Amino acid sequence: MNGSPSWDLYRTFEAVLRTGSLSQAARSLGLTQPSVSRHIDALERAVGRDLFVRTQRGLTPTAAALELKPYADSLAATSAALLRTAAGTAGAIAGTVRVSASEVVAAEHLPAMLARLRSRHPALTFEISASNVVDDLLQRQADIAVRMTQPVQQSLIARKMAPIAIGLYAHAAYLARRGTPGTLGDLADHDLIGFDTETPAIRAFTERFPALRRGAFALRIDSDVAQLAAIRAGFGIGICQTPIAERHPDFVRVLPDAFAIDLPVWIVMHEDLSTSPRCRTVFDALVAEFASLPR
Repeated sequence: MNGSPSWDLYRTFEAVLRTGSLSQAARSLGLTQPSVSRHIDALERAVGRDLFVRTQRGLTPTAAALELKPYADSLAATSAALLRTAAGTAGAIAGTVRVSASEVVAAEHLPAMLARLRSRHPALTFEISASNVVDDLLQRQADIAVRMTQPVQQSLIARKMAPIAIGLYAHAAYLARRGTPGTLGDLADHDLIGFDTETPAIRAFTERFPALRRGAFALRIDSDVAQLAAIRAGFGIGICQTPIAERHPDFVRVLPDAFAIDLPVWIVMHEDLSTSPRCRTVFDALVAEFASLPR
């Protein structure tokens, strides 16, 4: 590497990787497109390698760029965490807290929980990372996470919550139209809503419940939020968290004795944030909120 590149160059590199174009990266950074182009050229000279191939459809990262991507992502996450920390007021419950959660938790649980928390602490602001991909708290991709798997990393504070019950549900209008299955075998005669992409966890699930294999689904979609919307629309029978279903009077549980799963829940935070008033307040509030969910 020829010299030590400016931090600004890495920031621009991450933005171009994320957006795939100079113009979109420029808009996200508040820079001009020529400035972004100069940054990329300067970084390529500094590392001595081509990072992008210019095409009519945008920029394609080279193998060298993909090797550097995890480090650029880490720098971006650390920079965002630094700004969140710097924006907070020492000793005050104020500033921004970034919370990571699955799509359905982010859409169905967190908004009401955070609304109640902000009513008590109006100086708090929130960012939600809504993804089924687990954010790395050690890399400060988020301050607090709501996870459905037990954390294995060190240096994390984790509170295990009571599990959330999951069952099969359908809209009452669908059951009135198609009837109610009496056994798991009867599901073959119904419109099922389920996953599109098989993962090791899903394959293990289908070994336990072969009636819910991918080929049985009339609607395949990997978004839990979209699956919930399909149940709500009366498309068919799908999997839903019981606390969410109980908010919908038209949701009817199907085969409760034959299909019942407990979804583990963990509230997690990096131990370095335990002394941060804003992060500790949000962590404790989420623990209390998830503890109060109906089981």
